[in-house]
Amino acid sequence: MFSCDSVNSFDEELERRLAAIRAQGLHRELRRVDSPQGPRIRISGRELINFSSNDYLGLANHPALKAAAVHAVDEFGAGAGASRLVCGSLAPFHELEAALAGFKASEAALTFATGYATALGTITALLGKDDIIIADKLIHACLVDAAKLCGAKLRIFAHNDLNDLEAMLKWADQARRSGAGVRSKTPAILIVTESVFSMDGDHAPLREIAALKEQYGAWLMVDEAHATGLYGMNRRGLAEDLGVSDRIEIQMGTLGKALGASGGYVCGSRALIDFLVNRARSFIFSTAPVPAAAATAMAGIQLVQSAEGAERSRKAWALADRFEHATDALGVGVTAPNGLILPIILGDETKTVEAGTRLREQGFFVPAIRYPTVARGAARLRITLTANHSADDVGKLALALSKTINPQS
Repeated sequence: MFSCDSVNSFDEELERRLAAIRAQGLHRELRRVDSPQGPRIRISGRELINFSSNDYLGLANHPALKAAAVHAVDEFGAGAGASRLVCGSLAPFHELEAALAGFKASEAALTFATGYATALGTITALLGKDDIIIADKLIHACLVDAAKLCGAKLRIFAHNDLNDLEAMLKWADQARRSGAGVRSKTPAILIVTESVFSMDGDHAPLREIAALKEQYGAWLMVDEAHATGLYGMNRRGLAEDLGVSDRIEIQMGTLGKALGASGGYVCGSRALIDFLVNRARSFIFSTAPVPAAAATAMAGIQLVQSAEGAERSRKAWALADRFEHATDALGVGVTAPNGLILPIILGDETKTVEAGTRLREQGFFVPAIRYPTVARGAARLRITLTANHSADDVGKLALALSKTINPQS
């Protein structure tokens, strides 16, 4: 029998939990945006200069990507129908994966509905309870959740700390050797890191990690979500820039940042991709993304590799350099002024939210990033630059930040 009391007590419990979240300065809300993603967005009837987006090359509203989406809808319809293994795999997905493999100089690629689904499907397919996963402390939540879900023994090494990583690899290698002949297969050891870290903007020492991986017979998975389209001669990512692409077993990334679309992907050997098609549950049991998403991402890859893509990348990096000089001159403490992700760590969650509010009052949209996205006491304003910003936008933001963070100066 239906009980109103049960429903009321359920909502009362949730309200109690929400009150605790608010008291910690951690409450979030969805902000409706009434405009496309771009350097300016419209929220609550106001136009704000947008420094919150990961659309680094400014492709999310690019005419070529929109035209590709419209053409895909005309040719293949609005939806995919079912998973690609059930009702057939539409041509745009095959074209996209061939383009990704060519772009990343890998044998093959596989796309997923989201980056989150990519991480969950890949790691849980590759590892089980007898295996070992060793992850950087600051990897994205999707990788953390996948590592926990797969059931492997999980070890976390201090952020970008090669000595700590090697100590864990020594332990893992010893554990693997001690179980030789007992298990039906040799346990795998997987190292997981990002190349450019999403909240701090710093880089993993991929050359050194690759060397340690080879020394101890481990596999390496690198998430290039925030590097693809920006680093390397061909803008393939930091792995290309550092010359280690061919030493990474699993290259993961997203289609929704510099590529301007949505979804996630894995690039690697043909054997890896064939295995994931057969064992990655988030691929097997998910309806395929809409065909327009695949066509849009394909257009983004083509644009990134073009002369226009090169120019957009150059402009974005020039703006980052300009912002670094402007904030230095104004005494604003940008933590990692060597990329397009520029965190200003304020520490206290409530003060960080207040700083974001003051910036909105001055016409800027800059997100306040708090726990659990970052550690407690490490709240920050996370600024991201795009190729569609102007030098004037960057200069105005630096001045607004100075007034917000150093009001007495």
